[in-house]
Amino acid sequence: MAALVPVIILIAVVFIVLSIILSFIPLGLWITATFSGVKIGIFTLIGMRFRRVQPIRIVNPLIKATKAGLKLDIDKLEAHYLAGGDINSVVDALIASQRADIGLEFERAIAIDLAGRNVLQAVQVSVNPKVIETPKIAAVAKDGIEVMVKARVTVRANIERLVGGAGEETIIARVGEGIVTTVGSAESHKEVLENPDLISRTVLKKGLDAGTAYEILSIDIADVDIGRNIGAKLQTDQAEADKRIAQAKAEERRAMAVAKEQEMIAAVQEMRAKVVEAEAQVPQAMAAALREGKLGVMDYYNMKNVLADTSMRESIANISKDDDKKQGIDSKSK
Repeated sequence: MAALVPVIILIAVVFIVLSIILSFIPLGLWITATFSGVKIGIFTLIGMRFRRVQPIRIVNPLIKATKAGLKLDIDKLEAHYLAGGDINSVVDALIASQRADIGLEFERAIAIDLAGRNVLQAVQVSVNPKVIETPKIAAVAKDGIEVMVKARVTVRANIERLVGGAGEETIIARVGEGIVTTVGSAESHKEVLENPDLISRTVLKKGLDAGTAYEILSIDIADVDIGRNIGAKLQTDQAEADKRIAQAKAEERRAMAVAKEQEMIAAVQEMRAKVVEAEAQVPQAMAAALREGKLGVMDYYNMKNVLADTSMRESIANISKDDDKKQGIDSKSK
C-alpha cells in the first residue's frame, strides 16, 4: 500500500501537467482544423495564445470560409480581430456575397466592419431591398392648403459607398425635402391629390441617394391627407395684426386729442384766472381814482347806470332769442 502512494502522486502530477499544457496548447482545435481541411500549425495556435488572441475566434470562421470555398489569410483575420473587428460577421458576409454573386472583397468587408456598420446586414439589404417609411411630412400648396404626405422608400445597400456614406436619416430628410418642394410648387392641393405619383417622379429625378450608403429604387406615396388652411389662417392673423395696429394708432390719436383738450382747458382756466384777477383789481383802481380825485362821484354813478343799462339790454336780447327759438320750433311742429 505504501508503495502505491508515490505512483498515485506521479500520476496526479502528470495529469495536472498535461491539463496545463492542453489548456495552453489548443490540441483539440488543431485536430478539428486539420480534419476540416484548414492548414494551420500547432505553433501558430500557440503564438495566438501569446498574442492574447482566442484561437477559436479565428479557427472556427476560417473553417466556415474554407468549407464555403473561400481562401482567407489567417494573419489578416488575426489582425482584424486585434483591431476590434467581428471575424464571424465578416466571414458570413463574404459567404453571402459569394452566393449572391456580389463582388465583395475581403479588404472592403473588414473596412465596412471597422467603420461600425453591420457588413452582413449590408449584404442582405443589397440582395433583399429594404423599405424605409417616412413620417407624415407637412407641405403647403400655392393655394394655402396643407397636405400631409407619408412615403415608403425602397432602398438597396450600395457596397461601394458603405464606408463614408450617409445613412437612413439622410435619405428620410432628403425625401422630405423633395416632398415639400414638389407640393409647394403645385398650384392647388387638388393637383397633388389627383396625381400623387407626381411627387414620386419629381423626387426620384433629384438624385437624392447621392453620397449615401443606399441606392433608391422607388418612392411610393403611402398616404395623402388634407390638413389646415394655412393661407386662410395667415390672412386671419394678418387681419388681426392690422386691426391691432389700427386700434393702437386710434388710441394714440385719442390720447393726443385728450391731451390737446386738457391743454386748451388749462389755457382757458388760466385766462379766466387772469380775468378774475383783473376784475378784482378794478374796484381797487376805482377807489384809488376816487381818492386821487381823478374820478368824480357823478362819473361813478353814470358808469353804474351805463352798466345797468347794458345788463338790461342783454337780458332783453336773450329773452327775444328764446322767443324766436320757441316760435321756430312751433312752426316746424305744425
